[in-house]
Amino acid sequence: MNWSDTFEIVDSLCEKFPDENPEKLLFIDLMNMVISLENFEGKKENCNERILEAIQSLWIEEKD
Repeated sequence: MNWSDTFEIVDSLCEKFPDENPEKLLFIDLMNMVISLENFEGKKENCNERILEAIQSLWIEEKD
């Protein structure tokens, strides 16, 4: 899994952090959560705000 795998990332975040409120997360915290996912192989330096916004938006949508 890499930064472009938004749907897969969100599915994994929902499983690993079911009680987390994605609306309250700082981007740095979200980035660290993604990096901590078991099958995640992306590099920190390839992450940017646009990617994190997409992940956060999709996660918020999934939680609703």
